[in-house]
Amino acid sequence: MDAIDFILGLDASRVPESARYHATRVLIDTLGVAAAATQTDNSRILRDFASTAFAAPGTSAKLLFDGRSVSLPGAGFANSGSIDSLDAHDGQRNTKGHMGVVVIPTLFAFARTPMPVSGKEFMTRLVIGYEIATRAGLALHASVSDYHTSGSWNALAAAAIGARALKLDADWTRHAIGIAEYNGPRSQMMRCIDYPTMVKDGATWGGFTGIAAAQLAQLGHTGAPAVTMENPDLAVYWNDLGGRWYVTDQYVKLYPVCRWAQPAIAAALSLSNQFDVADISGIRIQTFHEAKRLPLAEPANTEQAQYSIKFPVAAALVRGHIGVEEVSGAALSDPDILRLANMIEVTEDNEANAAFPKDRLARVGISLADGRELESGMMKAVGDPEDPISDAALHEKFTGLAAPVLGKARAGKLLETCESLWEAESISELLDLVTSPARD
Repeated sequence: MDAIDFILGLDASRVPESARYHATRVLIDTLGVAAAATQTDNSRILRDFASTAFAAPGTSAKLLFDGRSVSLPGAGFANSGSIDSLDAHDGQRNTKGHMGVVVIPTLFAFARTPMPVSGKEFMTRLVIGYEIATRAGLALHASVSDYHTSGSWNALAAAAIGARALKLDADWTRHAIGIAEYNGPRSQMMRCIDYPTMVKDGATWGGFTGIAAAQLAQLGHTGAPAVTMENPDLAVYWNDLGGRWYVTDQYVKLYPVCRWAQPAIAAALSLSNQFDVADISGIRIQTFHEAKRLPLAEPANTEQAQYSIKFPVAAALVRGHIGVEEVSGAALSDPDILRLANMIEVTEDNEANAAFPKDRLARVGISLADGRELESGMMKAVGDPEDPISDAALHEKFTGLAAPVLGKARAGKLLETCESLWEAESISELLDLVTSPARD
């Protein structure tokens, strides 16, 4: 199916039940992360910046769980960056990146523009966004030598959603996507892996550029054709639109840290019932090259903690889990965590290198004071599409992230509202729940 026809013409009746089910799951997951992420310094900075640089009093676009009005591109910028500030959002293995981080904010930016949409249309746009983003990411990785951030290809998805919302015709939709690709942030992901900072995965400018591209096209601004979508050599990534549904191919994270560190966390936790943490005398992680490049043992801030492998593994062993509190605040100076983190040795493993990016693998070995040597065996990250977490576990994750920020009643109502969106005539209740300020 032609990509432009898919964007403009997809009807909810053609979305299979499996895609609907997973679309609801990724929405729930992303909104839980969005609520918790508002507590990070990065989110606060981005929202404060957007409220002045992109202020638009009376506009329909608002900052999520904040309430301030901003321009549509400003909402894409701040809301995408805010979600990205807490690395607990969904992703897709072969793109080595994330779709919902920009797709979900774009949906809310256009939810009342030019008129309010139904739940069915809102969710159909979500599916379109995931399909375009995933394919654009795969096509970009196949056609360029460097590894670019998710924002580079999410810009195309944002433009596609915007074009549909603004009812652009096929020609101007093509221009919108071309504008988005041409101006999208081709930021190099491994730079932020090696030097963890607040720029993260390029979501800010990906969201801004894609939304602005649709608005520019609406005004008659032209753009070069999007190579990742129109190059005949990359047609393999687009020919199955409407047949294969990539929204069903997303993973869910259990922990708010880089996906590359998560198999090592799972491996460490699989051994944790066999010893007392005080008796650990050595820890060894064998994993793939990219994960080895998450080296910091003593992170100075939450960005460094989220892009580390040593610190979250140590925190998981000390505290039994990894949540927001384990990658921020007092945890960063916890002497028990730092003791373990500084003894961890990370080496590359040929099996793990060969499996990446389809599978993220790691094994953990632990030496104990009594002379015992424990070995986890090779383990995968939890939550991949072929081994998904249950709905109950997803809802538990959502509540654990959202309730401390929104309160249990509002978090529960938001979860309930998301689950019924495919049948909802109006999304006004959803909009109220996600755009009202978080509680003090």
